Amino acid sequence: MKNNYSLRNLEVTVFVIALSLVFAIAGCAVQNSDSGEALTAKPALEEEEDQKMEELRNSLTAMQFAVTQKDATEPPFNNEYWDYKEEGIYVDIVSGEPLFSSTDKYDSGSGWPSFTRPLAEDNIVEHKDSSLGMVRTEVRSKEADSHLGHLFPDGPQLTGMRYCINSAALRFVPKDQLEEEGYSEYLKLFE
Repeated sequence: MKNNYSLRNLEVTVFVIALSLVFAIAGCAVQNSDSGEALTAKPALEEEEDQKMEELRNSLTAMQFAVTQKDATEPPFNNEYWDYKEEGIYVDIVSGEPLFSSTDKYDSGSGWPSFTRPLAEDNIVEHKDSSLGMVRTEVRSKEADSHLGHLFPDGPQLTGMRYCINSAALRFVPKDQLEEEGYSEYLKLFE
């Protein structure tokens, strides 16, 4: 009987030690080793990202949000700039980054705004896109990481490229408002 009691006592002791270790390890995982404060970075970052997305959702139309944040494509021939002919520049709807100029815009017959080249190449990022069972080159804005559209090698002779861009990812700044909106460096395009 005494042997069974000692064995049972030993099992309980081992269990308590193991449980203590589990709690100690768990406690270490949530403690910042430098300051001893509970780690809140991941939840704070997630919360900040959620808040940013909610602000974007409230400031953009449903189509603008779907295109720029969810990589959607707006309908052809049923979007704001596909046949727009005014002089000015097109900027990212989210960040205001200068992206394209009306001087490089042409009618590709696709139903989306098409450009032969970007206004500021540094503001454009290209990625391989294998969705929809084909390989394409996705075009995104550098600063805001907005989905803009796609790049195709079937453009006019000048560059041979067609930047096929969603109107919903763009905001147009007319040439007579470039200076007041902080884009005066692009006025020279229209002289």
